Amino acid sequence: MKEKLTKLPAPGRYYDVCVALFVMVLIVSNIASVKLVGVGSLIFDAGTILFPIAYILGDVITEVYGFKRLRRVLGLGVVMLLITMLTFWVVGLLPPASGWTGQEAFGSTLGVVWRIVLASVTAIALGELTNSYVMARLKVQTKGKYLWGRVIGSSAVGNAVDTTVFSVIAFAGTISGSSLLALIGTVYLMKMAAELVISPVTVRVVGWLKKREQIDVYEDPKFFS
Repeated sequence: MKEKLTKLPAPGRYYDVCVALFVMVLIVSNIASVKLVGVGSLIFDAGTILFPIAYILGDVITEVYGFKRLRRVLGLGVVMLLITMLTFWVVGLLPPASGWTGQEAFGSTLGVVWRIVLASVTAIALGELTNSYVMARLKVQTKGKYLWGRVIGSSAVGNAVDTTVFSVIAFAGTISGSSLLALIGTVYLMKMAAELVISPVTVRVVGWLKKREQIDVYEDPKFFS
């Protein structure tokens, strides 16, 4: 087993790319989540289309750069999401210019629903941290083996936490109990399906980054350290 690191190495040249993509996915997917989509009998929030990529990026960052760096990236992403929502809220409060007729459309598409924001921030923090924690813990326990299994296993746990927390906070009381359960089940299955489809790419990206960066962090994950 490789020696555990007491001090993290400097991040490589691709680390900032991973950070930028992670933050972008959080912001865009959470804006899209305001809309509920119905396809046949399926019900899901539109952010589901993009959000699984956040977990894939989280797996990549955790596996290559370590849990501590993922935790920092997650904190940055949450702050940027809150700034984005605060900006939309302030802009929505500003009086529209005379002759501009888009105020109602702006409010219905980009108007901030603070319940959604609370749901998003809470779900992201709990779900992504859980995903990364399980990923890092399994890496130590398996001595770095079984990457594909660790990716899927950690995502299964993290997605369950994220989907349940977000759906309950965002939609409980606004839709029926059966619709809420259907929403949770549908979104969870869609996220896991996306993980399964993209997981071979995730494994290849991890291998490529480790080779390019010459970084492969092993650490005992701690939520606070």
